[in-house]
Amino acid sequence: MSKQKYKYNPETLSYEKVKLSPLKKVLRVLLWIAPSLVFGLLLAYFVTRRIDSPKEKQLKAELNESNKELKRLQNDMKLVNDVLDVIQSRDEELYRAALYADKFPDELRMMGVGGSDRYAHLNTLSNADLLISTSEQMDKLERRLNAQSISFLELLKLAKDKEKLLASIPAIQPVRNSDLKRGISGFGYRIDPIYKTTQMHTGMDFIADKGTEVYVTGDGVVEDIENNLWGYGKCIVVNHGYGYKTRYAHLSAFKVKKGQKLKRGELIGLVGSTGKSTGSHLHYEVEVNGTKVNPIGYYHSDLTSEQYEKLLQMSENSYQSMD
Repeated sequence: MSKQKYKYNPETLSYEKVKLSPLKKVLRVLLWIAPSLVFGLLLAYFVTRRIDSPKEKQLKAELNESNKELKRLQNDMKLVNDVLDVIQSRDEELYRAALYADKFPDELRMMGVGGSDRYAHLNTLSNADLLISTSEQMDKLERRLNAQSISFLELLKLAKDKEKLLASIPAIQPVRNSDLKRGISGFGYRIDPIYKTTQMHTGMDFIADKGTEVYVTGDGVVEDIENNLWGYGKCIVVNHGYGYKTRYAHLSAFKVKKGQKLKRGELIGLVGSTGKSTGSHLHYEVEVNGTKVNPIGYYHSDLTSEQYEKLLQMSENSYQSMD
């Protein structure tokens, strides 16, 4: 309790109690508690600035953990980009070379995904640099994966077309070796058996018994079935696509119809001697882009090297055709 103060009054020649006004009382109280207030404020400032609350500690821990995950994600994306480098190299140097494909456009591999303000919304965040860097890497990876996907779809289509092409090319003998009776008349200038003059023989004559099975030499569609009294006689023309056609002439019977789709090795007719023919045989022709070529180069799928060499000798040593 504060001590009572007195003041001497000369007029009354006595001491009188000093009475304080309300304002002075308030000021005295403020002066008394001011140090405590200042100390409290300083203490509060120190605590709030220097010591984290449990919630702040949790948020900081979560932020650190998210930063670690972002950095791990960046490392994973770098690994994926390295793998993509290898895939892209194989794409350009191996797959496209094997399929005779054009180089994949660089502008498609590097096409953009947005403007410079694409990441502006991240600038206000505490880990903005890390987030922006990760987002940029993610977008780059997305672009590369998308471009590589487009490239592989193109290569897949080319591969399927190439597979279809290989299946369509005439590549086997139209008559089995075991069914052949004797020498084969080959492609080139031969003595005509009827006119006894040297003329261009535009196919190969496979000599076999009447009724011997004849097989289509590649996938295709029956383009025409002819039934002539002279010339090719009973004849089948198969369109294989890609500029290839084959002709099977002097047949005794047809086993297919016009417009029918065929698979290589499928039975299409029987050997005969119809039309301009001097004996039972199959006259076989291969046409490429409108030009008749030597069929000897189109038996690579069903003959051994020894069989092919023998067939080549037989075709070259024959000087007279059968038709």
